Amino acid sequence: MADTGRDSDDDSLYAAALPDDCDHRLRALYDYWRSRHPPEGGLPGRRHIDPVHVPKLLPWIWLVDVQRSPLRFKHRLVGTEQVRAMERDLTGKWLDEVFPLFLGSPSYRQFTAAAERGEIAYRRGKPQFHLSKEYLAVERLLLPLAKDGKVVDMLLAITVYRHVA
Repeated sequence: MADTGRDSDDDSLYAAALPDDCDHRLRALYDYWRSRHPPEGGLPGRRHIDPVHVPKLLPWIWLVDVQRSPLRFKHRLVGTEQVRAMERDLTGKWLDEVFPLFLGSPSYRQFTAAAERGEIAYRRGKPQFHLSKEYLAVERLLLPLAKDGKVVDMLLAITVYRHVA
């Protein structure tokens, strides 16, 4: 599967750009992230992101620390809607330990691209790692953050859930 396209296993849409028809909450966070890029160029860092500016999005937002050598991802902060949807608080937990199939998934490739190349990563499709049958689909956006503007050390993420009718 390419960085942009559909995964034949579950028909999810994976993209390195935000589609026009994405959920308004993802668009709002993306626009905020773009507005926070430092004037000297490069990626914004965690210090550029102020939750006061996006209070209505906080329940869906989560932060992931990026560890290098080996490359791993750890939940730093998990919003209340994430906790509700996942049926547990994953703060402080490694993604590959909580989700055993993560390392072989197309989502892992997106996390890697975001961490290694500073790319945004979008996904829309069926839940991959959730146990609850309450959700029909999810939309997820990963936005890279870099303390020095270059080397990604954190991912700002948002996931919204579509309920089964």
